Amino acid sequence: MALESRVQNPILHPLLFIFQVIQFVLNKLLSPTPPSPKARLGRPRIAVIGGGITGVTSAAHCVGHGCDVRIFEAGKEENIGGIWSRVNNTSGLQIHSLMYRFHPSVNWKQGYPDKQQILSQVRELWKRYRLDERTVFETPVTGARRHPETKKWIINNDAETYGQFDGIICAVGTCGRPKVPHIPGMDSFQGEIHHSSRLTGKAAKGKTLIIIGGGASAVESLEYAVEEGAAQVYVLARSEKWIIPRNPVVNMLLALNIFGQETRFSWIPEFFLRKLFYRELEDIAPPSDKKGLFTDTPMVNSEVMDQIRSGKVKWLRCDIEGFTEKGVKINRREKGTNPKDAGQTEEIEGDMVIMATGFQRPKLDFLPKECLEGDYKPPNWYLQTFPPQFPSVAAINCTYMNGIGSVGNWHIGIYTRLLLVFLLDDRARPRTFWMKRWIDMTAFLKRKSPVGPFEFFTYLELMWWFFFCVAINPFRWKWAFFVFFGLGENLPMKVVAAEDRLRNRLRAREAGDQGTMANGVRHVREEEIRGRTMRIVT
Repeated sequence: MALESRVQNPILHPLLFIFQVIQFVLNKLLSPTPPSPKARLGRPRIAVIGGGITGVTSAAHCVGHGCDVRIFEAGKEENIGGIWSRVNNTSGLQIHSLMYRFHPSVNWKQGYPDKQQILSQVRELWKRYRLDERTVFETPVTGARRHPETKKWIINNDAETYGQFDGIICAVGTCGRPKVPHIPGMDSFQGEIHHSSRLTGKAAKGKTLIIIGGGASAVESLEYAVEEGAAQVYVLARSEKWIIPRNPVVNMLLALNIFGQETRFSWIPEFFLRKLFYRELEDIAPPSDKKGLFTDTPMVNSEVMDQIRSGKVKWLRCDIEGFTEKGVKINRREKGTNPKDAGQTEEIEGDMVIMATGFQRPKLDFLPKECLEGDYKPPNWYLQTFPPQFPSVAAINCTYMNGIGSVGNWHIGIYTRLLLVFLLDDRARPRTFWMKRWIDMTAFLKRKSPVGPFEFFTYLELMWWFFFCVAINPFRWKWAFFVFFGLGENLPMKVVAAEDRLRNRLRAREAGDQGTMANGVRHVREEEIRGRTMRIVT
C-alpha cells in the first residue's frame, strides 16, 4: 500500500507518521552537508565510475566530507540513475522504501515508489550535492592505471584532461545491457518479442503474454502485464526461485541470518513461507533438498501469488525447447526435477513473448589485471569490495552475486567512508597480506555454504564484516563513529595529526640516539687506536 508524504494526523495514520519521523530524523542526523557554490574541495580526490544510484550516493558522501570527485558516466545525462533510467515506466520498488534509503537525505513519498519517484530522488541528490558540476557524460572508462611515481590513478590514460586521483569507486552495478539469448524458431513466431526492460509503450490489453524467465525480470514483466490489462499470462520458469512476501518485517527478519548461508535452522523460515505465504500454491515453492532460501536472491512480491490464485497467471516449471508460429514449445517438468530432465512436451500459445532473461553483468576489466586473476578475484575481495592488491579501489554494489537485504544507504556510506579512511590514514589502511587472510578466513568459515562463500550474503552478515574490519585494527577505532554514521571526522583527523607529530618526534629521537651512539663508537675506536699506537712506539 502506498504511503503519502504529507503530514497527517498521527492518531489516524500512525504508520505514516512514524515513517515520516524516521525519514526526518535520519536526514537531520546523518546527511553530510552539501558543499557551497564557492567551496574548494580537497584531498583525497576520488574517481567515481558510474552515474547510477551507487555512484551518485557514494559521490555525495565524498563531497559531503570535503573530498573532491569526478563522476564518469558512459551514457548521457538522462542515464543518471543507472538501471532505473532504463526500466519500464510500470516498474517499481519491490522492497519497502524504508529499506531502500540509498542516502540519508532521501525523502520517499510512498512505501513502494515507482520508477519516476526513484529517479527523482537520485537526480535531486545529484544536484543538491552539486555533482552535476563534477560529472562527465558519454565517457566510458576503458582503463585505470597508477602513475609509477605518484602512485595515483589515471583514468583512460588522460591525466591532462582529468588529472590524477587518490582513489577509485567502481559503481558500474550488476545490470548492463539486456541479455536476449537466441532460441530456435524465434523468427517463425508471428507475435511480438520484447525484452522485459523495453515494454514501455507496448500494448498488451486483452492479449495472452508468455514470460520466459522466473527471476526479478519476470516480476517486472508481471507488473507491466497487470498494469496494461493482459488477459492471460504464462510464466515459464526454468530454475527454482523462492518468492517472499512484500512485507518489510519479513524482509528484515530474513536479513538477520548472520551466517549468510543455509544452516540447520533454515528449514524454519522455509516452513513458514510454505504454510503461510504459498499455502495451496506450495507446489511452486522450491523443494528443500534442491534450493535453500539462503542460496539465491529471492523475488520479493506478494501480487504474484494473488495473480496466480486468480487464474490470470500460470507459473510453469519447464525447459524452453523453441518457438513455434503461435507460441513456445516447452518441456514441462514436475517439482523436484532438474533442468533438461524428462517431462511432458506442450505448446503454450500467446500474442506476445517477453524475454525476462536479465542483463549482462558489467565488467571491471578497466582495472589492473592482477585484480581480476587468481584466487583473489571478484567477488573474493576484502569485504567483497576492496581488491587486496589495491586498497585505494572500492567496487561498491558491483561484485556481489546474491543476497537478502543487500540494498540500503548504510552500507554504501560505510564502504565509501572506509575508502576515505584508507586514503587519509596509512596506519588504518589494510596491507595486502592481511586483506588476503581476511578473505581466507571468511572462506573457511563459510566452507559448508552450498554456493561460493562470497556469492551470497545477508545484511546482518555484512554488518558483522564491517564491525570486524574496524575492531581488528586499533588504529581504526578512532574512525569507528565516522565509518558507521558519517559523523565526527574532525576528531580522528586531529588524532592522525597528533600521531604523525609523535611519529616524527620518535623518528627524530631515534636518529639522534643513533647519532650519539655513532659518536660514542667513534670515540672508543679513536681511544683504541691511540692506545695501540702508544704501545707500538714504546
